[in-house]
Amino acid sequence: MNEEAFNLSIRKFLKMVGVNSQREIEHAAARAIAAGSLKGNAPLPATMTLEIPGLKLNVKFDGEIALD
Repeated sequence: MNEEAFNLSIRKFLKMVGVNSQREIEHAAARAIAAGSLKGNAPLPATMTLEIPGLKLNVKFDGEIALD
């Protein structure tokens, strides 16, 4: 295995996930605001799951997204 290529590939994947996830969250928040279902400034609980079947990896990350 080429460690450098592997590391670069992981970084590219995580960047793609980060950029696309942020876009999806922003769009969902805009739709919720427009629909009137997102009110107040309470943080939003969030969960992200990373799954790589070839590595038998399934990890859940919990956190929250602050609105204020």
